[in-house]
Amino acid sequence: MQTDYSYELTAQTGEGFAPDFRPHYTPEEMLRLGVFEGKYLSDCTNEFPDSWFSDAKISDQPDVSLNHFGIKSRQPLNVWREKGWIYGPDPRGWFQWYCRYYLGRRLAEIDRVQIGRWKAFARHAGQVRANCYPGDVFCRPRQRQALLQWSYDPFI
Repeated sequence: MQTDYSYELTAQTGEGFAPDFRPHYTPEEMLRLGVFEGKYLSDCTNEFPDSWFSDAKISDQPDVSLNHFGIKSRQPLNVWREKGWIYGPDPRGWFQWYCRYYLGRRLAEIDRVQIGRWKAFARHAGQVRANCYPGDVFCRPRQRQALLQWSYDPFI
């Protein structure tokens, strides 16, 4: 999907995050829990550490059963593009940006946009808190799956 793209790692893996960016999960943890119907990153695993995929729930075809909450959670990339959800050099969107950011890539303008999008997603945690009993994972499973896919704690 992306050829002839390289980037420099200027921060230590998992460190040096912007002060207002505090994701709950690492990319490896997200992949292990089950995100994006298993389809995410399945064709570019060689860009990321092997350990991320040793227990990951990934598939060549989208499979809802691989999502932690068993809920459909993805739209085709062409929908993302049409809605303007793809920024900068990360053609797969926010999670690809997060994986690269986690590894240590820093792109000030793109990072600012993506961290802003991540922060805006917190409203979904507020909706779960307002409408569900704590720990009731059967309440609002679609929002909980989305929270997981944005590295928020869906088990609130």
